[in-house]
Amino acid sequence: MTIFKRAALAALAVAISAGAAWADYPERPITLIVPWSAGGGTDATGRIIAAMLEDKLGQPVNVVNRTGGGGIVGHTAIKDATPDGYTLGIITTEISMYEPVGSADLAYDDYTLIGLYNADPSAVFVRADSPYKTIADLAAAVKEDPSAVKASGANFGGLNHLSWVSLVQGLGAPAAEATWIPTDGGAPSLQLLASGAIDVAVAQFPEAQALMDAGEIRALAYLGSKPNAKYPDVPTANASLGIDFAIAGWRGLGGPKGMPDAVVETVAPVMAEIVASEAFHEAMGKLNYGVEWAGGADFEAYLAQRGKAFADAIASAGLNQ
Repeated sequence: MTIFKRAALAALAVAISAGAAWADYPERPITLIVPWSAGGGTDATGRIIAAMLEDKLGQPVNVVNRTGGGGIVGHTAIKDATPDGYTLGIITTEISMYEPVGSADLAYDDYTLIGLYNADPSAVFVRADSPYKTIADLAAAVKEDPSAVKASGANFGGLNHLSWVSLVQGLGAPAAEATWIPTDGGAPSLQLLASGAIDVAVAQFPEAQALMDAGEIRALAYLGSKPNAKYPDVPTANASLGIDFAIAGWRGLGGPKGMPDAVVETVAPVMAEIVASEAFHEAMGKLNYGVEWAGGADFEAYLAQRGKAFADAIASAGLNQ
């Protein structure tokens, strides 16, 4: 037998062995990285995903919150993990925005994309005792002096920041003068609002639910194109202010680029089954999160489209570097 044949047979044996190994995936616990703080929307939905993946895959799925840098720390940790399927992560809207804003060299094609599971617009909240009784009151204050209205809702250059500056811009005020207090998620920003440290928070309804129920904050406007089904009395910014505005955030499951096909072919169908299940819809519905599924190539196409849309919005708002 020639040296070339021996080498070829050895390579074939390694490939067969590797294939057999991946066929047994997962053989040990999986880490699920959440790039945002505990108590926020990504954390809440990520824990639903983790519990259901654990049930389907038969191995523990441990949620680890890797916060900092407006989601950059966690998203980088997902990107840089060993691509063996034992580290997955919840990737969020911000990877459509980091490069256009100039905050990080991260984009959707840095990841193995498994599936989109959620898409939701945010809303504008104020304290219960705020002098802004309606979104029109807030709009008047913003038009007079956008720098005087302190707003927050996670990181600088993220979805909620873009939503806020786009709203300011839509009102005809200089977006560059808008004051934004960055945090590591919607939950910390809402706590700042409740404490009186800021005037406005831009966040999703599920994140704000507890403080709304406690009577500490209230919603002035929804930033979707039509009213939220659970809060039909909260007007849309479009209807109340006569501006064309609709920006939605998204969440999906992914992992580091280069994960084995056998691993993806195991996780992706399980994720599709989870998102289609009545149990998932019920769990998400209780928290008022929307459900939207796009897997594989459809998820990639969705992110390519969202990336262009966000880049255009960021440029028009003057946030690009």
